[in-house]
Amino acid sequence: MTEPLDPEMFDPLCPSDLVPIRVGDKWAGMIIQCLEGGPRRFSELRVPLRNVTPKVLTQSLRALERDGFIVRTVHAGPARHVEYELTSLGRSLLDLLDAARSWAEAHLDELIDAREAASPAKRTS
Repeated sequence: MTEPLDPEMFDPLCPSDLVPIRVGDKWAGMIIQCLEGGPRRFSELRVPLRNVTPKVLTQSLRALERDGFIVRTVHAGPARHVEYELTSLGRSLLDLLDAARSWAEAHLDELIDAREAASPAKRTS
């Protein structure tokens, strides 16, 4: 049995769209990180990804499966359930995502300043 996912795994104020490398959609990198420790059920993924609607999480999981990053396994029996797990291709992204996250953390202030400077409310004509 894998350890439960930390509900505070992702800072709700973290601007995840500032990470320079994105795999799939906005949530894919976070999903991949959640699966790093082993297979997870949908309900387990919902704990740290509480800001993602079930519909969007399902769409992201399907896209990751389609692209070969995760595998979806249906466990039959009286307690039927579905688990998602990283494939070797998905695991190969972990170091890349860690490096991108580290870079973004090191440059977070600069990234936020650039975003704010480029926002329409800050522009003068």
